[in-house]
Amino acid sequence: MSDLETRQLRYFVAVAEERHFGRAAERLGMAQPPLSRAIRELERRLGVQLLERTTRQVALTAAGAVFLDDARVALDAVAAAQRRARRAGQPVPALRLALKADYDAGLLPRILDAYDVLPVELLLGGRGEQVPALHDGRADVALLPTPFDERGLDTEPLITSACVVALAAADPLAARTSLRLADLAGRRLPDGTPADRGRMAAPPEGTIRSYDLSQIFNLVEVSGFVWFLPEFVARRFPRPGTAYRPVAELEPVTLKVVWPATSRSAAVAAFVRTAQAAVLEVQPVM
Repeated sequence: MSDLETRQLRYFVAVAEERHFGRAAERLGMAQPPLSRAIRELERRLGVQLLERTTRQVALTAAGAVFLDDARVALDAVAAAQRRARRAGQPVPALRLALKADYDAGLLPRILDAYDVLPVELLLGGRGEQVPALHDGRADVALLPTPFDERGLDTEPLITSACVVALAAADPLAARTSLRLADLAGRRLPDGTPADRGRMAAPPEGTIRSYDLSQIFNLVEVSGFVWFLPEFVARRFPRPGTAYRPVAELEPVTLKVVWPATSRSAAVAAFVRTAQAAVLEVQPVM
């Protein structure tokens, strides 16, 4: 079998996602007959049927479903390689660091002061945006609090912190020194998740919304929401209207430096070493 082309993968993914040759051809900006011929040629090269065709619809075969997953991964890898190559070829290359604002445990200034290999560009984003940026080549390295999907990534832990709940200072629960998840029954997180299910519980589909910290604190203090956050974030935001309390069942949060497992960048390796050294300055080994 000769090597497949990214063009063939793009054609197949479009048909598989649209479940219709006409719509896929329109999406690709081409006529339908050459698209149909290209898919038949792809099936011939692979030696398996990928699609079941009827006059009304297109469905994936078992082989097609497997190939769709792998084709998406391959196309994402090619796109990531293109982005990284373009950035590496810039007159002044830079290291792109992805993180959520204020989730650096106070380490970022120390790291940036000590890191002298490349200029660092910050890619700030909301919850859950950093891992996709690493995979698709928009970022080279990230600072991320657990939990997150570590598949395809290499990580090194930096700082581990307790997870606390933020609630309005006027909330009766604020009078307690510590809480359990059961105490939070009836209260909700800013994304709509019932608080007593814990931070690991997935909210209903379509309810996730990205808030900045000022918006979250306003929701907590005015609207009665509660919020789980690492203690290293809470320490940076003492507010008279907000109380922070430990919750017995919440797992600690570990801030990690994260990079693609396929990376062979000396600049990324130097950044990881610099981040680890910054932690030792804050927390010297006894």
